[in-house]
Amino acid sequence: MAGIDYVTVTSDVLDLAALTDMVGREDAGAISTFIGTTRNSFKGREVVRLEYEAYGTMAEKQMKIICATLREKFSVINIAIAHRIGVVPVRETSVIIAVSSAHRIDSLQAVHYGIDAVKELVPIWKKEFYADGSVPEWKENCEGCTRTLNAH
Repeated sequence: MAGIDYVTVTSDVLDLAALTDMVGREDAGAISTFIGTTRNSFKGREVVRLEYEAYGTMAEKQMKIICATLREKFSVINIAIAHRIGVVPVRETSVIIAVSSAHRIDSLQAVHYGIDAVKELVPIWKKEFYADGSVPEWKENCEGCTRTLNAH
């Protein structure tokens, strides 16, 4: 049975339960997830929200390539990668990766590799907005991901 590779870039609130249910299957002994949320500070500055922008069709194309890479590197069953765009307030979810596999090690490693790949390769950008009203700053998606991807 072929696996699911579900990818989406959306302005909707991300639904962890729906994505976890989507990747589940009778022969899956493990479902691993990564949930990225907006934190309230960066280098001592209070953050109130992030705003994400994406090159939508290219972002989803890159996410599909990441799914294919995960299948080459790890023994996985189903994969879901969802990234939110637009305003994402503190504590809300901006990205979810859910992967199922027969055994936990494959899904755990796939999720770790997958989030680094998303941050490094997918054309999604974020702008940080601060409580002090200072000029919002565009932030690099991934500092150090190349080292991580090359280590896998």
